[in-house]
Amino acid sequence: MTILITDRLTLTPVESSDFPDLCALWGDPVFAATIFPTPLSSEDVWFRMLRDIGHWEVLGHGNWSIRETTTGDYVGSVGVLDYRRILVPAFDAPELGWGVAPRFQGQGIAFEAVSAALAWCDDTLNAPRTVCMISPDNGPSHALAARAGYTPYVETTYKGGAVVLLERPSR
Repeated sequence: MTILITDRLTLTPVESSDFPDLCALWGDPVFAATIFPTPLSSEDVWFRMLRDIGHWEVLGHGNWSIRETTTGDYVGSVGVLDYRRILVPAFDAPELGWGVAPRFQGQGIAFEAVSAALAWCDDTLNAPRTVCMISPDNGPSHALAARAGYTPYVETTYKGGAVVLLERPSR
């Protein structure tokens, strides 16, 4: 499985030893508020983690756990995904997703991780583009997506909530 290393970060495929860190992240009301109405329970996190591990097993890519290389501190995750979302219009390209713990936001860490994942995607998948989905009120994620080269192509709904779909051509 693919490990990515940047100036400050080590990205490793999600594994079961990440469970306590994933619970802390997804259980944080400040972090979860931009994605879900309420923080996730440990049961929900367990199922998400198993999905992420299976993603790597079946597709050879998925979510990476982001850690600071020098401290080993868990930062969040970034991934190249195929969640088979029931969405109109349907995704027809690999989906990029990310999330960084509030204490690491505003330091360029998310951009560094997203850039590493996109470089891997461009070099490995040979997909003409990648897509992502962001809540309309998540200003920081929209700013990060724009910085990474994403542009909006449609507003729609997903599981009853408004979302913006964005795309980025491969380099």
